[in-house]
Amino acid sequence: MIKKVVIAAAGQGTRMKQLSENKSKHLIEVLDKPFLAYLLDNLLLAGYDDFILVTGFRADLMEEFLQKYGYTAKLVNQYEILGPKEKEYGTLCPLKCVKDLVGGEDFLAIYGDHIFSVKDLKSFQDLEPGLHYIAARTEEHPESYGVLKTEGEYLTEIVEKPQEYVGNLVNCGLYKFTAEIFDKIPLVQLSPRGEYELTDAVSLLAQEGKVKVQQIKDYWLDFGRPDDVAKMAALLQGIKLTDQEKN
Repeated sequence: MIKKVVIAAAGQGTRMKQLSENKSKHLIEVLDKPFLAYLLDNLLLAGYDDFILVTGFRADLMEEFLQKYGYTAKLVNQYEILGPKEKEYGTLCPLKCVKDLVGGEDFLAIYGDHIFSVKDLKSFQDLEPGLHYIAARTEEHPESYGVLKTEGEYLTEIVEKPQEYVGNLVNCGLYKFTAEIFDKIPLVQLSPRGEYELTDAVSLLAQEGKVKVQQIKDYWLDFGRPDDVAKMAALLQGIKLTDQEKN
């Protein structure tokens, strides 16, 4: 059973505008606590309890957050290891910082500004050993996402924000990796937008037939823009209402 989770939370989240001027978007409050708390709560409920939190912007506030809310996590400062974002940046950078902490274990990798249900997080617990998995779901407007091309259950290619229709199965930013992912990191080159992309490392594994697609069945929210605060609040209130109806 997988226990270890690498949570990428180094960025400021400038698309949040004034909400993230003095703290990262992961710590923006929704209802009564920061967004990141809801992600950690769901991970704990799903059976994960060994967290590696990769920080960067206002890392001091991440430490205060953990202490205030009573969470336990190993803190890794990406900017101290790789330098400021102007020097090296991208979704692959958090994994560049945690190889020694992860060791040889299978682990979950998740963006700290995404939220998934406990049910879907649990579904990643007992997947086939030796393979990598990427979370996906169908979208009516896939052109805004990384679209997954597949053969059966296996990923063959990730097409970022395609201008022409190539499918409607999109990347949700939740992964299960073996330690083999770290062998691919040195092979990844800068992307056209000047960043090191996690999806490029995943694509290298996919070319070898080592990545399966795991479709999520519940909710997913990418917490990136000011109006997502209201969307997250509505999501949480909907969950509470559903729980009350069950009781």
